[in-house]
Amino acid sequence: MALLVSIFFGFVPMFLYAAFVFWLDRYEKEPKALLGAAFFWGVVIAAGGAFILNTLFGVGIYIFTNSEAAADFGTTSIVAPVVEEILKGMAVGIVFLIFRKEFDSILDGIIYGGIAGLGFAATENTLYIYRNGYLEGGWGGLFLLVFIRVFVVGWMHAFFTAFTGIGFAVSRLNRNMLIKIIAPLAGLGVAITVHAFHNTFGGLIGGVEGLALGSLVDWFGWALMFGFIIWLIGYERNIVKNQLLEEVSAGVISQEQYKKALSPWTLTTAGMSGRATSRFYHACGELAHKKEQLKKLGDESGNAGIVESLRRELASLSPQVR
Repeated sequence: MALLVSIFFGFVPMFLYAAFVFWLDRYEKEPKALLGAAFFWGVVIAAGGAFILNTLFGVGIYIFTNSEAAADFGTTSIVAPVVEEILKGMAVGIVFLIFRKEFDSILDGIIYGGIAGLGFAATENTLYIYRNGYLEGGWGGLFLLVFIRVFVVGWMHAFFTAFTGIGFAVSRLNRNMLIKIIAPLAGLGVAITVHAFHNTFGGLIGGVEGLALGSLVDWFGWALMFGFIIWLIGYERNIVKNQLLEEVSAGVISQEQYKKALSPWTLTTAGMSGRATSRFYHACGELAHKKEQLKKLGDESGNAGIVESLRRELASLSPQVR
C-alpha cells in the first residue's frame, strides 16, 4: 500500500505540473506526443540511468577514498548534477536534432527541458518518498517527504534542465556557428552549476536550517525563471501581432480572428468551438513563428514552403471560424 501511495504522490503532482508548463505555451503549442516522449525519457532513461551511474560512481569514490563522507559529498555535489543534467538534457537534444522544426522559441526550450525534468522528478520523488520517507519513518515520514519533494522542492529538476533547453533554443535561433556550438554547452553548464549549488548549499548548513535556506534560494530562482517566462510570453505575443497583421491585409484571416489570435487565452478555449477552430488558432501561432524564423534565419531548407502551406491552411479554415 505504501508503495502505491508513493507512486501516486511521485507521479500525479508531476503530471499536474507538466500540464501547467504545457499551458504556459500560450501562442504556439508543442506537440503533445513530443512532450510525452520528453516526460517518458525523464521517467525511464534519465532517472534509471542516473540511478545506475550515481551508484557506480559513489561506490568508486568510496573504494578510492575509503571514506563514506567523501563518497556522499562527491556523489551529491559533483557526480549527480553532471550525470543527471546530461541525461535529462539529452531529451531536449533529441528534439533539437530530429524535430528542430518544432523548436521555434526560447520558451520552447524551457518547456521541453522542464517537461523532461518533471519526468525525472516523478521517478526520483517516488523513490525518496518510499525509501527515505516510509521505510525510515513510517507513514509520518512518507507524508513529510511528500510535502518536501512535491511542494518545497517540486520544481527543482524542471528549473535545472530549463537552462539546457534555453541553451539549445539560443543555438536553434542563431546564425552564428560559434554561438550554435557554445550555447547548448553553456546552457548545460549552467544547469549543472545550479544543480550542484542546490545539492551542496543545504547540505553544508545541514538540518532544518539548511532545508529552509536552500528552499528560499530555490524559490527565488524559480520566481526569476517564472518572470522570464512571462516576459517570453509577451515577446511571443508581439511576434504574433507583427507577423499576422500582413495576413489580415492579404485577406487570409479576418480582423476579428486576428484579435482573437493575440489573446493568451484563445488556445485554451478554442477547442470548445470545434476542431477546425482549435487547429486554426494553432496554425496562426505556427505561421507567425515560421515567418519570424524565415525573416531572421532564412529558408533553412523549408521555412518558406511551411509558411505558404500554413497560409493555405488558414485560408481554407478561416470561413469555418468565427
